[in-house]
Amino acid sequence: MKDLPTLIGERLTQNLWGVLGNQGYILGIDLGSYGLRVALVDLQHHTYHNAAIELVEYEDPDATVKRVVELARGLMAHTGATIDRLVRVGVGFSGPVDLRYGTVRLAPRRPGWENYPLQERFEQAFDTVTLIDNDANLIALGEATFGIGKGCQHLFYFHLSTGVGGGAVLNGRLYHGAHSMAGEIGHAVVGHGWDGDGRPETLEELVSIGGVLRRAAAGGLTTDRLEDIFSDHPVARRVVQYTVDLMATRIAQVIALLDPEMVVLGGIVVRIGGDRFVEAIASKVNNFIAPQFTRPVPVVASILGPDSVAIGAVAMALDSLSD
Repeated sequence: MKDLPTLIGERLTQNLWGVLGNQGYILGIDLGSYGLRVALVDLQHHTYHNAAIELVEYEDPDATVKRVVELARGLMAHTGATIDRLVRVGVGFSGPVDLRYGTVRLAPRRPGWENYPLQERFEQAFDTVTLIDNDANLIALGEATFGIGKGCQHLFYFHLSTGVGGGAVLNGRLYHGAHSMAGEIGHAVVGHGWDGDGRPETLEELVSIGGVLRRAAAGGLTTDRLEDIFSDHPVARRVVQYTVDLMATRIAQVIALLDPEMVVLGGIVVRIGGDRFVEAIASKVNNFIAPQFTRPVPVVASILGPDSVAIGAVAMALDSLSD
């Protein structure tokens, strides 16, 4: 497989983003999905550079923004990019955002970020038009633009990590829905409790890191390591099979609803599960599609790696150039 700079450079040479798509620089910023990460793209020379630092848990939002702005400015200085030639900034956050007001809507795993004026802070820092979105949406767009789904006009992405999210690319653009909440498939109800009683459970409660670890513990395998879930332990095998069946069912429903060309899986659960996990889900998905809709739908692992959110933020910024 080609390396990221080559993949991104080749796509940039196609100049699909209008007259501004061949000059200046674009910054893509990830605020915490995979640490604090920055991607810098030179639109004229079709080059890609990146930088990263660790996320500090429970850090004040302003302190986090200050550190990532300093990281971005350092990368720009290193590559000779200047702020006056910065045409867009894209920012990804690990939670729902409000696109109307440029703020964080919810931050269940990031205390203190609720209602934070994300867009305003970065526009102040760089004096440049800034766009924001959540991490799963941006990974979806990044994979459709530069990654495994390059060239797909219709793609759905599932993110399995501490939470479960998703993103839909339809007609080549991110689909946000009426309230910017489209793709939040982790909150969809999928059952009525492990014992068939009690309040309904969501997909996130069952296939996130915590979900699979809890299911393993209920079966007698107590561990805090995902690697143990994908071992040959009999309880682990049952947990993985349950997860495969549940994910395949939900993906088949997404296919029936949205008719995507491809479904992409990512997040730490997928990375630890590896090819065997993804292939098991893919095989089940095509078995679960009703006969009248039967056609092979690729279900594949994401390829953009730790920079996926920052690269997706670049893709979002590029899209805005053609609006």
